[in-house]
Amino acid sequence: MSELENALNLIKRGADEIINDEELISRLKRGKALRVKAGFDPTAPDLHLGHTVLINKLRHFQELGHHILFLIGDFTGLVGDPTGRNVTRKPLTPDEIKENAKTYEDQVFKILDREKTEVCFNSSWCEQLGAVGMINLAAKSTVARMLERDDFKKRYASNQPISIHEFLYPLMQGYDSVAMKADVELGGTDQKFNLLMGRELQKGAGQEPQVVVTMPLLEGLDGVQKMSKSYGNYIGIDEPAGEIFGKVMSISDDLMWRYFELLSFRPTTDIEGLKKGVDQGMNPRDVKIQLAEEITARFHDDKAAGQAKDEFINRFRHGQLPEDIPDMIVDSIEGEAALVHVLKQAGLTSSTSEAIRMVKQGAVKIEGEKVSDKDLKLQLGDSNIIQVGKRKVAKVTIK
Repeated sequence: MSELENALNLIKRGADEIINDEELISRLKRGKALRVKAGFDPTAPDLHLGHTVLINKLRHFQELGHHILFLIGDFTGLVGDPTGRNVTRKPLTPDEIKENAKTYEDQVFKILDREKTEVCFNSSWCEQLGAVGMINLAAKSTVARMLERDDFKKRYASNQPISIHEFLYPLMQGYDSVAMKADVELGGTDQKFNLLMGRELQKGAGQEPQVVVTMPLLEGLDGVQKMSKSYGNYIGIDEPAGEIFGKVMSISDDLMWRYFELLSFRPTTDIEGLKKGVDQGMNPRDVKIQLAEEITARFHDDKAAGQAKDEFINRFRHGQLPEDIPDMIVDSIEGEAALVHVLKQAGLTSSTSEAIRMVKQGAVKIEGEKVSDKDLKLQLGDSNIIQVGKRKVAKVTIK
């Protein structure tokens, strides 16, 4: 297989769409390092595995010798990305953006090579546009074109308000590509409109339009919704090693292969070999342990991943509880506390609705006994070891 074929296979691994293949091949044949861009608005302080699908693809380009541009949208974050929203997104404050941007820089280099990555902030060129520049940018598109976007179209049809500033977001993202002279831009499938806007604006600026590579949205732990903190189905890359390992082990056997494709750095031939092994009788759990160990080591180290693996095996194969069970204190109201509220306040579930769901699923145990009553009340002075699922456990005292 030729060097070009190897490069294309790596770039296409897990990708949803490339616009377009011929342009990408033409640029690769030139033998010049491409300027590869991916942008992230610092809308939350932490990155999760869903974000790393794009970052992993940046790493693939980096391994091929291309110049990586990690863009932090500190200016576009002030506007708020309307993608996938049925309401206007609340803009962040400059202080929130600054704080979140710092954590992004710290976290991204767990995947990318710091020495070979250029971190950019779009405030450096967007702020220079000024009022006249912004008006000129707004003249590059039409309202009709904006309403072709699926989310805008749906909101318009259902009489949901669309603020004028939201139309500026795809234009500003496209202008980023002009300012950065991007050869390639990566984005999720939900960003396709914005990515194509970059191509249009580059053509208008006399630049060769960027190649667009869209990546699928990673499903969360539930295997249904996209990974998101708001859905409570995420794996944060800054979480403790044991938490990352346990969460990966909680995904379904079918979803495991999706995670292998989008998150693992193992060669595709190795993954195909694992699939064949499972088809021939290998326990999927043993394969999933390999995935969990790889991902945990990436965001911690081999030692921490090994410890997380040993603790998982001891706890769930041999029925042992971890040695360092956290102590949690939950306040009572008039001498009692509803179990579902206790689970949330103790950090064993992300919400009371999740707590109710976990009880109904038989995933909650008190002192090793399964609980089926979602209306159960714990009393003042009670102190019990409570487990939720296979991963979360705490000694909870009601005061």
